[in-house]
Formats: sequence, C-alpha cells, structure tokens
Amino acid sequence: MAGAIIENMSTKKLVIVGVTLLLFQAFAFMVGGLIAPSPTTAVHYLATKCVDTGKHQQETKWFMPWGPNQCTKLRTFDEAMAKKIEANNIVFAVHIPLPNKEMSPWFQFMLVILQFDIAFKMYNQIEEGAMATIDVGLAYRDDTVSEWTEMAHSFEQRKLNCNFTTTKTFENEGRYYECDLLPFMEVGSVAHKYYLLNIRLPVNERKKINVGIGEIKDIRFVGIHQNGGFTKVWFAMKTFLTPSILIIMIWYWRRITLMSRPPVLLEKVILALGISMTFINIPVEWFSIGFNWTWMLLFGDIRQGIFYSMLLSFWIIFCGEHLMGTTLFATLALGRGQVKMCESSVSANKNFAQPDLHPTKNLQDQTERNRFSVYWKQVGPIVFGSFCLFIFDMCERGVQLTNPFYSIWASDVGTELAMAFIIVAGICACLYFLFLCFMVFQVFRNISGKRTSLPAMSKARRLHYEGLIFRFKFLMLVTLTCAAMTVIFFIISQVNEGHWHWGEHTVQVNSAFFTGIYGMWNLYVFAIMFLYAPSHKRYGDEQTSGQCITGDAGGNSGEDIQLTTTITHVDGPSEIYKMTGKAAQE
Repeated sequence: MAGAIIENMSTKKLVIVGVTLLLFQAFAFMVGGLIAPSPTTAVHYLATKCVDTGKHQQETKWFMPWGPNQCTKLRTFDEAMAKKIEANNIVFAVHIPLPNKEMSPWFQFMLVILQFDIAFKMYNQIEEGAMATIDVGLAYRDDTVSEWTEMAHSFEQRKLNCNFTTTKTFENEGRYYECDLLPFMEVGSVAHKYYLLNIRLPVNERKKINVGIGEIKDIRFVGIHQNGGFTKVWFAMKTFLTPSILIIMIWYWRRITLMSRPPVLLEKVILALGISMTFINIPVEWFSIGFNWTWMLLFGDIRQGIFYSMLLSFWIIFCGEHLMGTTLFATLALGRGQVKMCESSVSANKNFAQPDLHPTKNLQDQTERNRFSVYWKQVGPIVFGSFCLFIFDMCERGVQLTNPFYSIWASDVGTELAMAFIIVAGICACLYFLFLCFMVFQVFRNISGKRTSLPAMSKARRLHYEGLIFRFKFLMLVTLTCAAMTVIFFIISQVNEGHWHWGEHTVQVNSAFFTGIYGMWNLYVFAIMFLYAPSHKRYGDEQTSGQCITGDAGGNSGEDIQLTTTITHVDGPSEIYKMTGKAAQE
C-alpha cells in the first residue's frame, strides 16, 4: 500500500524540501525587517483656530488653515474674548496631509486620534464624567484649486479622561491636565489627495452642552496611515504566494481524487485549509488603488477571521486524528503477533502479542475517526469565538462605512465591552495553545507506549519505523511552533509599534512579524498539502495481495505500513489496513 509523501520520500529529499522551506521562511522575515519600512506612520497635527464671520454659512463653508484661501485665524482664546467672538463661531481646522504633501491610495487607511489641551482654572474645572460634544465635518479634493466636497458630517461625543497631577490651587492655574487620547475617525481607504477637517465645540448652557469641560486651549490630532512602501511589499508577497498555494492545492486534490475511495476527514480538512489560505492570499487590495472601496478593512478582517478559524480547527483535527490509535501503532503490534488472512477468506485468525492493544478498542477508535462530529466540542468554541469577534468588528467598522467618526470606544459601555473582547481573546488564545500542547503530548505518549514493538523487528524494518516516527514527531513540533508564533503574533500586534536596532540597520519588529508570520502560514499550508498528498511510490510486494499473509510473512510486508491517518492507495485500503479496523467505518 502506498502511503503519504511524508512516509515514502527519501530522507535526503525531505531534508532538501525542509531546508528550502526554511530559507523561504528566513527570507520572509528579512523582507519585512530589512526591506519593508514600518507598517504605519504617525503624523502630528495642531488644529488652527478659525473665525466663522458669517451667520448663515456654517453648513456650506469650509475653513482652510493655510493657503491662498485661508481663514481668519486666532492665536489664542484670549484674543477671541477681546474681540467678543463667541465659542460657537470658532472652527478648528486641520488639513491632511501637511503642506506640500499628498495622500495616496497606497496608504490604504487613515486613522485619526484626538487630544485636548485643557488648562486648569479654579473656577472652570473639568467635571466628573465630562462629555465633549463635537460638531465635525470631513471634506476632500484632488487638487489645490477645486472646491471642497463633503465626505461626512456628524455630531459626536467623547468622554474626557483627564488628570491634574499637581494640587489644584491658584498658583497652579494655567498648567495643563493630562488627558487620554480619544478615538476620532477611521477611513477604510485613502482615495483622495487632500482632506479637510472642520471641528466646532458648540456651547449651550441650557442643554448642558460642552459645559464643565474646562478651558480648552488647543486640539491636537495624530493621523496614522499605512506606509506606501510597506503596502507595495505586502501586495508583492500576496501576488507571489497566491499562485503558489493555488497550484499546490490543485495538485494535492488531483492526487486525492485519483484514488478509488472517497476522501477521508483529514484530507478534506487539509483542502479546506488550502482554500482558506488562498482566500486570504488573493490580492484584491490591488483594486483599492484605483477604486474608493471603504469596506476593504472590514473585508480584510473577515478574510483573516475565516483563516484563523480554519487554521485553529485544522490543528485540533490534525492532532485528534493522529491521537486515536493510529494505523502505525496497530500494525507495529500486529507485526509481532501471528496474522493469517486471505483476501478470499471470510474470517481471519489474529493473535495479539501486545497486551495494550485490543481489537475492540482499536476498532472503536478507527470508527470514531473520520467523523467531523467527534470534534464539535473543540471546534465549536473556535467557531463561536470567531463569530463573536465578527459581531464586534461589525459593531465598529461596519458602522464606520457610513459614519467614519463612530467608535465603540467612545462610550463607557463600549470601552468595557471592547476591552473585555480583547482580554478574553488573548486568554482564549493562550488556553488554546496549552490545549494543543496537551494533545501533542498525548500523541507523543501514545507513540512512546507503542515503541516497545520495535526491538522485535528486523534491523531494516526497525530503522524504517524509527524514521517514520521521527518524521511524524518533527512535523508535530513544527505545528506547535507555528501555533506558538501565531499566538505571539496576535499578542504583539496589539502592542505599540516599535523597532530594534541591529547594527547599522534598523529592523522593524512589526514589519518583520507581519511578513514573517504571513510567510510562515503559507509555507506551513504548502508543506502540509505536499507531505500529506498520496505518494506514487509502493513498498513491499503488492503482487501477492491475493495470497495469504502468515506469521513472519505478514511482517515482511511491513514496508506497506503507513504513519499517516489517510488511506492513500489508488486501489483502496490494503488487507493490513483493513485489519486495523478503519475500513469498517467506510
């Protein structure tokens, strides 16, 4: 019976394949660390205070902070008080980007963070739970002479979380509060060259609007967007990896379909993993360069969520399928016993020399295997967790498709909910990894319990099986490494961007991790589909399948034993495979 490629390929060729994949993995990290710039760039802006001299033009007029048509400016609010200018006639204007620069579709998205500069006054302190009401408008244009076109307009509220670190006395008046950064705006595409923000802080004492928020001196913004250089490297990787995974997936499934029996569960899950990897690889982001698709961020999150769910589910099923009395373990024990079976016979005499191997238990294991319903307790929480994260994403980025100023972090309930989701997601990721380690430990313990069969074999057969066990253990350790790196990547991606200095070069940690982990996923999926594809090689004398296998004669066909849990012979399972009980389920 022919096994999978991981069983039948020579050690020399396997080493060549492994080293090649390792070199590609190192290259993926180096692309992000040494070639690609930092994933994002942060630009600081200080809002310009403009005066709205018209009484009926507030909704149509846009105020430019600089340029030929710049607004009438105020340097301080004391100047506004001296000129008797009301707060409702002051507009904070911010032009994105800075003078003599342009935005580009290569920036992919634009995130804006807001921070108030609030001075302490004894008779105008920030009240507990103070809420700032913001009347904000966003406009765009693609040259320096056209009129501004409104893109969005909204009334938003942001809770002020400010601390005054010194004692509140008259001597300390004029010192600034330390206020938290506030989420302000997120746009899912950067299709235009210039953007303009006009912000008002309307005051209405009767309705308690913007009352008790202290003495605001300035409004600062931080604009964050993806670097164009990183975007080009990212798109290039996707464009290169898409056909690679697609070709190996088609090749893998073609080998599966050439066999005369239907695919087993593990083969189907491997195909599903390849499809999800291809789905996340397809570089549809190229269209965002020419089209104003604001939903690309949400679509990218959905694609990544589907892949995460499939990858985590695959690891559970992959370990579980190898945990339930694998074919190798059963046949190792059978090799030490007396086996007599004819293809034309109805009955078979079996004498199990191993006390820890029972035909009834083995048959039950093989029957449970190849059924997706067996894993619902493990896969169910993964699907449920992914669905919850999807709902959370829709609650923010889904709403931002129509209102870019909306943020789930703007309210206390939303902030607590968002924090709870992030904390629970991190805890669940760690618990998942620990559970996966436990499953791998169970598999290794199962292997160790069955290796007692090896000393009774001939030297050639013993070396053959020891090689198979080593290959299988190595693959399981690679799987654990990929899982660990995925969990670490998830946690690090939540941390602020940083970089390490390495000699004369600057290694961007986030860039290297983005490209390295992305490359690792692709290489792992590629390796799984390649190694678990049916091999064209056959070991042993298969021409004697119509004869009886008796005693040592059965042992001589040991090269037919397979390590993987798939049935990979084009003509269906062999007689030895049938004896392990897996064919009973089929």
